[in-house]
Amino acid sequence: MNLEATTMGQKHGVESRVEARGGGRGGGEIISGPSPFDSLPEDCISNIISFTSPRDACVAASVSKTFESAVNNDCVWEKFLPLDYASLIPQSRVFSSKKELYIFLCDDPRLIEDGKKSFWLEKASGKKCIMVSSKEVWITWGSSPQYWQWITIPESRFEKIAELLNVCWFEVRAGLHTRYLSPKTRYSVYIVFKTKNGCPGLGDIPVEVGVGLVGQESSQKLIYFVGPMDRRRDRERRDVTRPEERRDGWMEAELGEFYNEACCDDTSVSVVEIKSPYWKRGLIIQGFEFRPTKNQ
Repeated sequence: MNLEATTMGQKHGVESRVEARGGGRGGGEIISGPSPFDSLPEDCISNIISFTSPRDACVAASVSKTFESAVNNDCVWEKFLPLDYASLIPQSRVFSSKKELYIFLCDDPRLIEDGKKSFWLEKASGKKCIMVSSKEVWITWGSSPQYWQWITIPESRFEKIAELLNVCWFEVRAGLHTRYLSPKTRYSVYIVFKTKNGCPGLGDIPVEVGVGLVGQESSQKLIYFVGPMDRRRDRERRDVTRPEERRDGWMEAELGEFYNEACCDDTSVSVVEIKSPYWKRGLIIQGFEFRPTKNQ
């Protein structure tokens, strides 16, 4: 969503009124007139809009000059920012408005916690998003240096990420306290990765994954890191989630969902492959990403 301009909404839908005359179909006459909202103080309009969402605020800004001015008020965008936003602002950066700061936090993911996590806001809703670096995960099986290594690549957000060298079985686990996320929000969790040479021994193997809150039953599903090239075999496993390419050139596969009620729980994410006897290599994991579920 472009926060500077939006095609949603029509200015004349509020600034004009329609009176039907003549009683026939299509016999209406558009008569220009003042909007009933024009009599409201601008501060009052700003206060009302602050209880909506960034997307709705952009729609409201297209209604009239009065609404546009009200939407740009700092009190509106202050409500859309997280309570701890002050700790996320670089000391060297000065922002002319809270709206400019909001857009900055949406468009420029910030490294936090000594570069172990990446934080940004979802532009349409203002909800928090987090990627946990693979340096923060627990490789519970096959964690020896001859099986995994930590590498640096320019396209990664993080300084060091994990690459699978050669292993038969493995299990990767990650966790995140829900205080990093927005309350009363359903989140989807994704593994963000790349593959080398088709990820031999693993790319077309269904891998078990799970997501949930600690102490509660986790959702379970199967994913591919690449997917089978054999169409017949692919049809046999329609229950396995295929990865999708992201705008940043990485791949991602959705691992599951959970509902963050009150920011007081720990999450558990797991990726396990213990069934195939083949040796596996060529998987590069950047991290695990937590984003608000679409169409929630």
